Amino acid sequence: MLRLAVLVLTVLFAAAAAANEAAIRRALEPKMSGAKIEGVSPTAIPGLWEVRFRGAEGVRIVYADSAGNFVLQGSLIDLRNSRNVTEERLRKLNTIAFDKLPLDLAVKVQRGNGKRVLVMFSDPYCPYCKQFEQTLQKVDDITIYVFMYPVIRPELAEQSKSVWCASDRATAWLDLALRAKPPAAATCDNPVEKTLQLGRSLGVNSTPTLFLANGERVSGGLPADDLKEMLDQVAAAPAKR
Repeated sequence: MLRLAVLVLTVLFAAAAAANEAAIRRALEPKMSGAKIEGVSPTAIPGLWEVRFRGAEGVRIVYADSAGNFVLQGSLIDLRNSRNVTEERLRKLNTIAFDKLPLDLAVKVQRGNGKRVLVMFSDPYCPYCKQFEQTLQKVDDITIYVFMYPVIRPELAEQSKSVWCASDRATAWLDLALRAKPPAAATCDNPVEKTLQLGRSLGVNSTPTLFLANGERVSGGLPADDLKEMLDQVAAAPAKR
């Protein structure tokens, strides 16, 4: 009898959830400038629903009431556990196949044993990128694969190309991005145009954009301690098969 009651409650809950999702879709989609809602699911807050849609930078999130009459934009914070729930969800929703990234097109910067692994799309003329380069100097035992992404001042893309042609690409990149010292002009086969195409295909519309070794995306930089903790958690997680 108890099993039957549980089954009935489960069916009723699923039906109610489906009705709420349908109501939210009907109310919101016509007002989203052509964007399609990819999913709706309840949050830990009763009556508040997560609404997922695809934007220029991949999957985005807003929150709505069960009828779709009210919408909230911004981050949902779990104060009990000091967690940015929205940020965590976006990292997972925008996960890529890390092992498919063409790392041979990136400048490799390694310090220490290199066990912490990070991919970064960075523009040498992005102020936030320069600030984040300073943060990265505080992180040891790291391997950073830098995809040079010169979109802010495309007329200076030749400097990124010259970095690739330098005998020590890592030093040349740090001189340019961290110390504002352009490399000596040089010409060689370089991957900058391919990197620009790769970034566009991944929806990289801001710099720095980071990818962790598990494929999760982080838009913008992080404080050094937060970055270390995140990289260590990924490194410690069991490999997926």
